[in-house]
Amino acid sequence: MRVVGVLDLAGGRAVHAVRGHRDRYVPVTTVAGVRIDPGEPLALARTYLDSLGLTELYVADLDAIESRGSTPPRGPAAASHDPLVAAIAGLGATLWLDAGVRSVAEASHARELGATKVVIGLETLPSYDALAEICGSVGAEAVVFSLDLRNGVPVFAAGFPSDDSAGVVAARAADCGATSIIALDLARVGTETGPDLALIARLRAVVPAVTLLAGGGVRGREDLAMLADAGCDGALVATALQDGRLSAEDVRAARLRQPRRTR
Repeated sequence: MRVVGVLDLAGGRAVHAVRGHRDRYVPVTTVAGVRIDPGEPLALARTYLDSLGLTELYVADLDAIESRGSTPPRGPAAASHDPLVAAIAGLGATLWLDAGVRSVAEASHARELGATKVVIGLETLPSYDALAEICGSVGAEAVVFSLDLRNGVPVFAAGFPSDDSAGVVAARAADCGATSIIALDLARVGTETGPDLALIARLRAVVPAVTLLAGGGVRGREDLAMLADAGCDGALVATALQDGRLSAEDVRAARLRQPRRTR
C-alpha cells in the first residue's frame, strides 16, 4: 500500500485544500507536528521525505489547473510554478505532477520539469482521444489518470463530450492506455469523512489490472488498511500527514500491507 504525500500549490505557496473550494485554501503551517514557514513548499516536501519517510510526492499546481480548466484558458498562470516544481523534483522522490495537462506538448513539458508521473485530470481533459494521444506519446507507464469526482459524480471539463458514470470513465481511461487511476473525490479532500470504500471496490472490479489509488478523506491508519482491503494500491494524503494523525510508523505499516484482489 503506497502513501503519496500531497502538496497543493497556489500562488507559490503550499496550501491546505478543503473540499475543492480553492478560494478558501490557507497556507500549510505544520507537518507531522513540525512547524514550517507558512506555505513553504520545499519545507513541506522535505518534511514528508525526511520525517515521515515518504518516497513519493504528488504536486497539484492549482493555478495551472484552474487556468487550463477555464474557458478560454487563462494562460500565463499555468507556468508560474515551473521553477518550484523542478526544485521539488530535485529532492529525488518520485514526483507525480498534476498541472492541468491536456495535450502531448503539456505532458512532455511536465516530464522535462522532472515529473516521474504526469497526472491527466478529468476536470481539465478535453476528450478521451486526448488521453489516448498522451499515453501513446509519453508512454502509458508515465501517465496517471485522475478520475476527478465530487460526491462520487465525475467532474468533466467544459465541453467534454460525455456524461459517463465513474465506472465507465475508469474503463474508458484504461482503454486509452492509462495504467494508473486515482479516484479523487474533491468533496472529501481535507475532511474527516473517510474514503469512499464502496466506490473503490466498484472501480477495482471494473479495472482489475490498473494501479488504483484513492484521494480525499483519508483519516489515518485504519482508512489505509480498509482501502487496501477494498483493492486499492495506494492513497494520496495531505491533512492526515500534516496534522500528525499518520506517523512515519503508520507509513511503514501501510507499505507492508498488500491490496486485496478478487479472483
